[in-house]
Amino acid sequence: MKLKHISISLLALTALIGFSCQNEPDNPPTPSTGVLLNESFATGANGWEGNFTDYQTPQDSLMKFTFEHTGLPKPLNEAQKALRLYGENRSDDLFMFVRRKLTNLTPNKEYKLLFEVELATLHPAGSIGIGGSPATSVFLKAGASATKPEKTKTGDAYGLNLDKGNQAEGGKDMVVIGDMANGKTTEEYTLIQRSNAGKPFTVKTDANGEVWLILGTDSGFEGNQSIYYTRIKVTAL
Repeated sequence: MKLKHISISLLALTALIGFSCQNEPDNPPTPSTGVLLNESFATGANGWEGNFTDYQTPQDSLMKFTFEHTGLPKPLNEAQKALRLYGENRSDDLFMFVRRKLTNLTPNKEYKLLFEVELATLHPAGSIGIGGSPATSVFLKAGASATKPEKTKTGDAYGLNLDKGNQAEGGKDMVVIGDMANGKTTEEYTLIQRSNAGKPFTVKTDANGEVWLILGTDSGFEGNQSIYYTRIKVTAL
């Protein structure tokens, strides 16, 4: 009788454990606070994609947009990898951006996000260019949305399906976190840091617990420019 009782108890315990495992999600939601993403692009683009907007269709062949995973330029460490965006701003309003989907968050929940970005830029604050400075007239923006950031076309104009604002002004889906000044008095590629510290950005996830991150440069400088993203960190506060 005792052996039979023990066997039944073991079977019940095994069933209970199995039931618990079946009901435990394979990918439990990311905690509501803490680091959601911290990437330095050492081995690849890690799901980030690049695109560009804010120009007219007759300028299609003139913008020469490039997105690539590559090493940094001299005098920086050329062995260090980055996401490079290059464009020739013939519209005097070029917006070059990177996007990446962030998954496994809590569905339909508001997150307050801190963006911390490191990037390499060439120009000092006092530099002068056509239409504006390649340093202080090029504005770095960061944001997030449950809607995938997409290039759109209305008539002969290309735009963005999100509200990013225009140049020095942010919008509902993106905020300005700095400009492209390298912090020096000479033209030299330099690593700079930008963030929205003290002004968290709020976004609500979709029903699947997903949002799209977006970072980009909104340019009033009518010329050629390369931007190198070396680190992107996003923290939920």
